[in-house]
Amino acid sequence: MALELWQTLKEAIHAYTGLSPVVFFTALALAFAIYQVISGWFASPFDDVNRHQRARSLAQEDEPPIPQPIQVGEITEEELKQYDGSDPQKPLLMAIKHQIYDVTQSRMFYGPGGPYALFAGKDASRALAKMSFEEKDLTWDISGLGPFELEALQDWEYKFMSKYAKVGTVKVAGSEPETASVSEPAENVDRDAHVTTTPEKTAVDKSDEAPAETELKNE
Repeated sequence: MALELWQTLKEAIHAYTGLSPVVFFTALALAFAIYQVISGWFASPFDDVNRHQRARSLAQEDEPPIPQPIQVGEITEEELKQYDGSDPQKPLLMAIKHQIYDVTQSRMFYGPGGPYALFAGKDASRALAKMSFEEKDLTWDISGLGPFELEALQDWEYKFMSKYAKVGTVKVAGSEPETASVSEPAENVDRDAHVTTTPEKTAVDKSDEAPAETELKNE
């Protein structure tokens, strides 16, 4: 039965196309390949968009849900290092100008393997101001920076304040500027005033005594 069908098909192909079955099926396969190539050139851009959206949705389904920000309060730099993303069970934290922000939602940028991973778990204010990735700039110390660098740091701070939740502060020994006592300058002023007025008073007293000494000599 199968041989009869094949024989009938070969006769039909030869009758309608004038080609042998081998040539006919080869030409058919070639035409299909060319069609696939050409249709790929003129594919709709919406197909790529839909493909990326499907891939993104699948990736989001695979990722664990982002936990709610947890307040850590005032912690030291050493304690902040525990939140550098190496432990997936802990939030991902980063500080700017001693203010700690939860950047867990941007783990792809600040987490392990991300382009800004070296900033995580640190107060990297100086590095952000200079856009530096050097180890020496991974510090909160922004002394000596120029106005443009300080402006860049301010932009980073505004971005973090508007996008991420503030969860604490970094306690750094010696980071607070020393303030002079209020009573001490007043004492100095009083002391200076006393020193200044004393010679004047002495001069006045001597000038008052001078006529008396003259009258005694005249007598």
